[in-house]
Amino acid sequence: MRAELAPARKRTRMTSKPPPLSRVEDRFEVSREQLFEEVWETPILHLAEKYAVSGSYLARVCTVLRVPRPPVGYWQKKAVGRAPRRPELPEAQPGDQQVWSKDRPLARPAREERGEERQKAGRGAARPAVNALLRGTKSQFLKTRKIDANEFLRPYKQLLPDIVTSAASLERALDLANGLYLAFGKKGYPVRFAPPDQKLQRAKIEERETVRHDRKYGQYGHGTIWSPLRPTIAYLGAIPIGLVLTEMTERATMSYQNGKYVRESTLDRRQGRSILPSHSWTTEQDLPCGRFRLVAYSPHPGVEWQLSWQETSKRSLDRAFGEVIRKLEGSVEELKALMDAADDEAARKKREQELQWERWRREEDKRSEAKARTESLQQLSDIMADWTKALSVEMFFVEAEKRMQMVDGERRVHLESRLRLARSMLGDLDPLSFIEQWVSPEERYQRKFMDE
Repeated sequence: MRAELAPARKRTRMTSKPPPLSRVEDRFEVSREQLFEEVWETPILHLAEKYAVSGSYLARVCTVLRVPRPPVGYWQKKAVGRAPRRPELPEAQPGDQQVWSKDRPLARPAREERGEERQKAGRGAARPAVNALLRGTKSQFLKTRKIDANEFLRPYKQLLPDIVTSAASLERALDLANGLYLAFGKKGYPVRFAPPDQKLQRAKIEERETVRHDRKYGQYGHGTIWSPLRPTIAYLGAIPIGLVLTEMTERATMSYQNGKYVRESTLDRRQGRSILPSHSWTTEQDLPCGRFRLVAYSPHPGVEWQLSWQETSKRSLDRAFGEVIRKLEGSVEELKALMDAADDEAARKKREQELQWERWRREEDKRSEAKARTESLQQLSDIMADWTKALSVEMFFVEAEKRMQMVDGERRVHLESRLRLARSMLGDLDPLSFIEQWVSPEERYQRKFMDE
């Protein structure tokens, strides 16, 4: 058994501060501190109307976020000035969901950590303890998408423990995971799904027992390996450590027989030579081998840290659980330093990004001001040209009216009619109306940064 440092996927931290909750819409975020204040100021049914949810659902939100609610009869007692004193909001525990948002699922309600729980199997008998995270998961793993005989399970359910296994090794995989989770629990380290409101990321996991230059898993060597919706996390104090239990693959030779590829090692050698034609196709493929690898990694954004332990033909993985926990305990300070450094780096990048956005906004502000000035000058130039044209037209009509004074009779009536028709066709030629339509640069755009 050996522990190996392996490269992990490079991850970037996405940081965005939510806007203040001025009015409740479909998208909002409520911290447990805010929810605590609100449930003690407003009856839960009225508060539920504010968030457009049912009272029972909001009560469940309070349970998940560890927010104490007023007891039955509290509001009646408060009306007569006899309400009990409000309790303090308990501190959030590692792994607790701390922000509620309607566009994200709720975490499982946090259970009080207990020792090994044994389920009664009958009179005087008891079954081995089963970790709460694994109860009822076997049937969920078996409800899988269509897979070939030599592939890992791909269950439809997304929120499952991070276990990658074939159907043949599922029972043993669940036993190994149960032993591992219980071993962490005995040391006081809870194993939970990553909270939906925290950006904990699953590392890229190597499933090959022996890493080669190529990968040939699944049909045509491009098979998809299932991964859960959220990582499985062990909390060593405040330090989250991702856990993946994966069955490994080994390279095997496949022979084409009866319309499908069959692993050569499963055929009787002498029988295989007699039944396989000399021109039978063969190929190589990475197949689940029944041996497991445990990967522990940091799910914290920006931290590249990973350890792995894998079974050998001489030692089972479950015999290494004590070593695993001791190794991780010894890595807590290293991980804390890496997480702090990643947070500092993320904060630095965020500041740089904000400064870049500030520079871009200032440059855009200058460009918009210059554009408004250019457009205003162009409009003014067009108005001046139209003004000149309007004056020329007006002079034409004035001169025409003067000349009509020298014409009598029917011709004058006819000319006046034609002149009125010409004026109506040209429309309003008042030069002052052009100025009224002019838009100044300040009316087009208001500077946002006045310090430059």
